[in-house]
Amino acid sequence: MARIEVDRLMLADGIDAREVPKVLLHDHLDGGLRPATIIELAQADDIALPAEIPEALGEWFRTAADSGSLERYLETFALTVAVMQSAANLERVAREAVLDLAADGVVYAELRWAPEQHQQRGLDLDEAVASVRDGITAGMQLAAERGHDIRVQQLICAMRQADRSAEIAELAVRHASPEPGGVCGFDLAGPEAGFPPSNHLAALDYCCRHWLPATCHAGEADGIESITSALRDARALRLGHGTRLIDNITLSDGAAELGAVARWVRDRRITVESCPSSNLQTGTPSLAAHPFEQLFQLGFSMTVNTDNRLMSATSVSRELALLAAEFDYTLDEVELLQLNAAEGAFLPVAEREALAERITRRCEQLRRSFQPPAAATGRAE
Repeated sequence: MARIEVDRLMLADGIDAREVPKVLLHDHLDGGLRPATIIELAQADDIALPAEIPEALGEWFRTAADSGSLERYLETFALTVAVMQSAANLERVAREAVLDLAADGVVYAELRWAPEQHQQRGLDLDEAVASVRDGITAGMQLAAERGHDIRVQQLICAMRQADRSAEIAELAVRHASPEPGGVCGFDLAGPEAGFPPSNHLAALDYCCRHWLPATCHAGEADGIESITSALRDARALRLGHGTRLIDNITLSDGAAELGAVARWVRDRRITVESCPSSNLQTGTPSLAAHPFEQLFQLGFSMTVNTDNRLMSATSVSRELALLAAEFDYTLDEVELLQLNAAEGAFLPVAEREALAERITRRCEQLRRSFQPPAAATGRAE
């Protein structure tokens, strides 16, 4: 895939995307490490690296993810997970993730990760979750000291190709908490095809009985059946990626006919956690061909996410700027996308409303203070 670039992180009306308060619902902890941190942790643990200069290592991750080879793409995660096998390393990675998100203008984020992948050196599951919590809270405090007000939660993933989902669901419920750094929800991650949510009913039922909300990777690497299982079996309130929703929509002569699944997702305000750059790396031929704009215009609750910031060399602001360059999104559209994300956040309703009010208030300030340039730039090259 040829990398899409933008001149600056601008929306179509010339407003800097970094100035917009952003809500991030789909960001993998093991996909967002700083290259310099990987080098330092790998050297301490005697782990071989393909490059030992941060810029070169970052480029290796991006080009490997762009290669079109699933094996090479998975190799990148093998490396990040390898340096996240101790409590201290997990704490550091989580702390730095919070700081990086805050610097990009993110005001609320849910960092998702799979604790079962971090036991290669004997780390206890509960200790692992506590370490990430400590890193998040430390990162929030440091961000506040630097003038950034951000709140971050954990979202616990079970790997759908493994057989530990019931154990991981119990872990997630055990650490569920509305406090910063606490666990706010449950997810099924990993390969979709051949591993439907219906294989994990015990875990999903357990979360449901304990009122822990679920999202689910669905409609990224498999079709509408994957989304159907996420909705029926996982009782998913959000869909991770969800690009294949378009398969359940018939477009003809400017009109759209929604199938039963697509209509349910739209009418019930099931949040779609779209990750444009990541989708381009895993098969969508171009941003113009991505169904994001069609779904957005049809009234789906679309949100913009990073998926894996390291592998896609991206940020939420960059994702918004890419969409703005392709589809002429201004602050009006971007504000709506952030309000969609606030609505879908796994937070109590009063906190979702406060988050939405914060977004609206800041966007109004941007409108009042913004002086449009003679010619706004930011178009994709």
